[in-house]
Amino acid sequence: MRTTRYSKDRIAGRLSNAFTFLVPLLLRQLFSRSRGRVYMYTSNPPFLGIIGGLVSLIRSHRYIVLLHDSYPHLAVWCRKIRPRGLIERAWHVVNKIMYRRASQTIVLCARAKDLVVRDYGVAPERVHVIHNWADPATIRAVSKQNSTFAKNNGLLGTFTLLYSGNLGLYYEFESLLALAERFRDDPNFTLVFVGAGGRRGWIASEIERRGLSNVQMHPYQPFETLNDSLNACDVSVVTIAKGIEGISFPSKLYSSLAVGKPILAISESGSELQHMVETAGAGLWIRIGDLDGLEEAVRTLRGDSAMRERMGRAARECGERRYTAASAAKEYLRVVDLAATRTRHGGES
Repeated sequence: MRTTRYSKDRIAGRLSNAFTFLVPLLLRQLFSRSRGRVYMYTSNPPFLGIIGGLVSLIRSHRYIVLLHDSYPHLAVWCRKIRPRGLIERAWHVVNKIMYRRASQTIVLCARAKDLVVRDYGVAPERVHVIHNWADPATIRAVSKQNSTFAKNNGLLGTFTLLYSGNLGLYYEFESLLALAERFRDDPNFTLVFVGAGGRRGWIASEIERRGLSNVQMHPYQPFETLNDSLNACDVSVVTIAKGIEGISFPSKLYSSLAVGKPILAISESGSELQHMVETAGAGLWIRIGDLDGLEEAVRTLRGDSAMRERMGRAARECGERRYTAASAAKEYLRVVDLAATRTRHGGES
C-alpha cells in the first residue's frame, strides 16, 4: 500500500501517515473476500483496530485486536489531547465498538487487561495476556570484556548502567540523571543511553546543563551489532513512567532478560514490571522518586559480583523459559483458534 512516511515526531506527519494508510485499508477490507478469515489489528497506528469495528458493522468480519499502547489514554497522559474533552470522549466511544465487536483481544500485561475490561466492558475471558519476547539465539549473554562497543567507548574500566531502547515520553529518565549527579565525582560509574525518541533532546540538554561527564548518549545500533552493545554493561536498566503501566509496557525488558545482565527496574510500587523482575530474581526494583534507594541499589550491585552473576543467570533462564517467540506463538495460535471457533459457531460480540 502506498502511504506517506513522514517523521512520527510531529503530529502532522503522524496524521498524514495514518490517513493515507487507514482510508485505503478500510476500502480494501470492505470489498475483499474475508469468508473464513480472522484478521488481527494492532494498536500501531492507534486507529488501526477501528477499521475492524467499522467493517464488522457492515459485513461479516472476524478480527482480533492486539493492544500495544492504549489510546486515547496515552495521548491524554502525554498532554496531546485534553482530558475529558470531546476528542477523548469520542475516541472512547469508537474504542468501545472496536473492542466489543472483536472476537478476542490480546494485551501485553495484566494491567492492560484490567483497562480493557473496565473501560470498555469486554468479558474477561475474551482478553488474553501474551507477553512480548526476545530471540535467545540472537540476544545472548556475552562478557562485557568481550564487547566491542564497551571497548570503543571506554566502558571496560567503569561500572556501567545501560538503558538501550526507546527514549520516549513515557519512560522514567529523571531518576537516572539524578543518580548520575550523585556519582558525579566517582570515576567508577558510567550511565549510557542508546536509542532515540521524544525525550532524547531533553536528555541531551540535561546532560549538558548538569555537566554530567559520566553520561554517554549513542544512537540506535545496527541489528547486526545489537547484541554486542546490549552486553556493554554491568547492569541493564528498564523503566516506565508513573501512571503508564496498563497503557503501555516496556518491551525492552525481554531483551534485558535474554542478554543475561542483572536488571535495575524503576517503576511505581506494585507494578507488573516490579513483579516480573523480583519474582524471577533477575534484578533489583526501585520505586520512582526513591533516589536514596536507587543509589543504594547501584552500590550494592557494584560491590557484589556474585549477586550480579546470580541475577544475570536468573534473568537469562527466565527469558528462555517464558519469553520466547516459540512460547508466545503457541498462545497467539490458541487465541486465533478461539476467534476462528467463534466464526464457525456464528456468535456475534
